[in-house]
Amino acid sequence: MRVLYFAWLRQKVGLGEEEVAPPPEVRDVAGLIAWLSGRSPGHAAAFAQPRQVRCAVNQEFATPDAPVARGDEVAFFPPVTGG
Repeated sequence: MRVLYFAWLRQKVGLGEEEVAPPPEVRDVAGLIAWLSGRSPGHAAAFAQPRQVRCAVNQEFATPDAPVARGDEVAFFPPVTGG
């Protein structure tokens, strides 16, 4: 699974992207966030307030209950506002 980080999430994690192999019990975005949070202090800081994080799975906006699977591309980014 390819995980991409944007904006302040990238700064906190210290990576723009990484390849990960979560355990089989990680089946949705929320589970992936919980698992990623345990990978490093930077990951924990990035996901400390999960409501402040948006996600896309395979370039489609995704909710916390959206499924994730091996081979997916998952992107995490802050909310975007426009004017």
